[in-house]
Amino acid sequence: MAWYPGATKMELQPESDAQPAIKPTQFILHSIVAPWTPRRTYEYWRDSTNLESHFGLGYDGSLGQFIGTETRADANGPANRRADGTGAVSLESASNLQASDPWTAEQVEAIVQLGVWLHQHHGIPLRICRSSTDPGFGYHRLHTAWNPDAHSCPGDKRVEQFHKVVYPAIVARATGKTNDLEEDPMAGYSKAEIGDAVLYRDNIAAPEFAPDVKKNPKWSLSSYVRSIYNAVITIRDELRALRKAVDALAKKES
Repeated sequence: MAWYPGATKMELQPESDAQPAIKPTQFILHSIVAPWTPRRTYEYWRDSTNLESHFGLGYDGSLGQFIGTETRADANGPANRRADGTGAVSLESASNLQASDPWTAEQVEAIVQLGVWLHQHHGIPLRICRSSTDPGFGYHRLHTAWNPDAHSCPGDKRVEQFHKVVYPAIVARATGKTNDLEEDPMAGYSKAEIGDAVLYRDNIAAPEFAPDVKKNPKWSLSSYVRSIYNAVITIRDELRALRKAVDALAKKES
């Protein structure tokens, strides 16, 4: 069995020792439809049901692990363990009582880090599961075989996050492209539009010596560059004139 170093170990017994081994090929995300901490999720699995997940995730990003990732956990129907010994790693995450809220930023970060570890440690491929048996990443309602009761789990907002934020971040982080989970603020803008915004937007305090500083207190970067250029040209011309005057004076004295 394997224990993720980023989670607090809360081992469920007898399940952890009694349930069969799996070769992890999928990572499936759930919402537990309760605002529970990992400890409360562990207690529920221990005391109230014969089901369980590998991981429990709190709103604050705290993560508990209940069963090793190479042991079957019963949260994904037939994906728990297949006849060939492959199976899914499951994560239950805290949510509101309707499972209608998005994952918090802390939850997203914890899921991404775990997803990267599962890819690196178990070789789960960086793709969304194309079928219920296809290796990769997914969520409970993605395939009917995982979700025969047609639950909305993990909820509409979290499904949208999975596609737009969580899964792309796992891929980016695992391939070393970026660690940034925020959406690109430049997305949708051309290079020319970005250049114009940088050069021509009036958002820099005007220099105190500017003659119209009271009427025009903000300058653009372009205005500053032009002002500096003009000042450099003026200084160059004055230095040339001074040099000519010095040369002329030197000749006259000689």
